[in-house]
Amino acid sequence: MPSANALPQNAQSALDGWIAAAAPVVEKICGTSEAGWAQVRASYMSGLNHLFPAPEGVTFGAMALDSVSAMTVVPEGKTQGRVLLYIHGGGYVHGGVEGYRGLTGRLASALNAEVYAPDYRQAPEFPFPTPIDDVFAAYRALLSSGVDPHNLVLAGDSAGGAMVVTIMRKARDAGIALPAAGVAFSPWANLTHSGLSATVRDGIDPLCSVDFLNKLARMFLAGELPTHPDASPVFADVHDLAPILVQIGENEVMLSDAIRLAANLGEARVRTSLEVWPGMFHVWHLLAGILPDADQALRNAVRFLDDALHAGAQRDGRRTSI
Repeated sequence: MPSANALPQNAQSALDGWIAAAAPVVEKICGTSEAGWAQVRASYMSGLNHLFPAPEGVTFGAMALDSVSAMTVVPEGKTQGRVLLYIHGGGYVHGGVEGYRGLTGRLASALNAEVYAPDYRQAPEFPFPTPIDDVFAAYRALLSSGVDPHNLVLAGDSAGGAMVVTIMRKARDAGIALPAAGVAFSPWANLTHSGLSATVRDGIDPLCSVDFLNKLARMFLAGELPTHPDASPVFADVHDLAPILVQIGENEVMLSDAIRLAANLGEARVRTSLEVWPGMFHVWHLLAGILPDADQALRNAVRFLDDALHAGAQRDGRRTSI
């Protein structure tokens, strides 16, 4: 079976750096650190920003979407009106937008879209459902600001990948417009971790162990059931959602549940694409510019979103070149 040991040396070095940057997070979640959560998150995001810096040709800013602060990412030569809402990962506990300048910058440039990344509140200070509610508030704020839903797409990784599905569901249930499409990178789609890969991949995925994920889930859920459809979209009613692409690494403990998520979507007649990447680990996309598999995965994701945006523009009678 391919493993992280087969990575090119520069990619392996970046992965090792990522694991080192995450060490204080692991210590905090395991109860062996006295540092505060703000300090731990800031240190981790600083580490990611150093390892995966922003590309040239993008400008970063900040704004509020409703009451939720958000990072803005604007590429040179953006296509007017195109918007990507990017939902960062971190198990609803330890993520932050500052560590995603590299990934969101690359997506913004490739898609020629303005990116908004909500800096949603996180557990344990703000457990379920606050992170999800914050992202949904940001989504609604974009629509209220005049963003055309046909020009709006979603993407996210890990917990953010699961929220791509959940935000669409909440929009459907609220009777408001859905985005044109969504992409879920390595989605954390089942907080029960009942898929086979949680057993056979545990110890292979260099970034996520089942024990660590269980600790994150307990911290986030704060007594809510892990089968709640907002926490675990594999258990949700997902009919009438926009097209969704799921990308998952073959070495991930989340593999089986990502496949189950794609099956749940497909059986609900949602146009669904699933990509399983041999030998890849959790959210390998962050290594874009370093790891060829990350570059290709992002190209596939951009193509999927771009096709949906073109289709939306044509439905509105605004013909665009392909």
